[in-house]
Amino acid sequence: MADMALTGKACGLQVFGQRQQRTEHRVNILAPAQRLSPMSDPTPPTIDPVAAQRWERGAHVQSPWLHEEVGRRMVQRLDCIKSTPPRWVHWHAGRGGWQTQTLLQQRYPQAHCTVLETSPRALSQARQVLRTPWWQPGQWFKPRVDVVNQLATPAQLVWSNMALHMAANPQQLMRQWLAALDVDGFLMFSCLGPDTLKELRALYQRLNWPAPAHDFTDMHDWGDLLISVGFAEPVLDVERIVLSFETPERLLQELRGLGRNLHPARFPALRARQWHRQLLQALGQQPLQLTFEVVYGHAVKPRPKPGKAADQISLADLRRALAQGRAAVTGGQGTAAQELNHE
Repeated sequence: MADMALTGKACGLQVFGQRQQRTEHRVNILAPAQRLSPMSDPTPPTIDPVAAQRWERGAHVQSPWLHEEVGRRMVQRLDCIKSTPPRWVHWHAGRGGWQTQTLLQQRYPQAHCTVLETSPRALSQARQVLRTPWWQPGQWFKPRVDVVNQLATPAQLVWSNMALHMAANPQQLMRQWLAALDVDGFLMFSCLGPDTLKELRALYQRLNWPAPAHDFTDMHDWGDLLISVGFAEPVLDVERIVLSFETPERLLQELRGLGRNLHPARFPALRARQWHRQLLQALGQQPLQLTFEVVYGHAVKPRPKPGKAADQISLADLRRALAQGRAAVTGGQGTAAQELNHE
């Protein structure tokens, strides 16, 4: 456990005061003996799928400060990985962070990058942000960045920052990540954990209001789910970041940029001004801070295991296996062609 002070101005977020920020780290490496049973229900029980789909269709003009900060810390975790991927995919870069995109391009300057955005608005925005003027000679010899809504070629790295906790069907999303990877490729992701917004949850409970946010899944359940969809060697760790704000209005402004309340039991109509004033007053009577539990995950797409009853295997995986001298390729990888495109 380590203490750190997070103060000053960074990327548009004003963090005031000099409170000590407790940053806890927990690491979970799932050994084979621990891989007994996946989550009984892989879909978080408090996410409204319609609301989640509506949120996914949106686009961010500016990536949230917290997403950029978490992305920067994820990039630092790449120091532990020796391999250099020749191809990598940034999954929903608009919300994951444009500054993070730049850091990754600087880290892998010779690698081919594909940015995946599935909604038309986010796709258009990504193409505009990543557009390189043709008259800059320094860009001519660098690998280009493709912005697509469907993946055609597997990569050696899939990068997903702060997206998993907003997915209505995380198991399907993980299968798409797996299919987007080449054999021996690796996944890097982050999401929010169950201690996130504990101050706001306690306030809403005290006022007998519906929950201010949907529930977030625990690190250990994410590890089980990674294994259940076919990933191997998952390593997960957690840290808590506490942000302080000058005013209740600034606190709520930051929350709006981070996401939406996807809880099915959320208040079903528009709130009145009187309720908003009551919320601001209640926030002002307690420390203006929010806790964010951030889960970091890493996992590998394993080689197909021979000797087991085969599911379906893609033609691309079969060709790669034959090129490496294996006569028979079987295993539970699923149909990569069916999962590669984000539906």
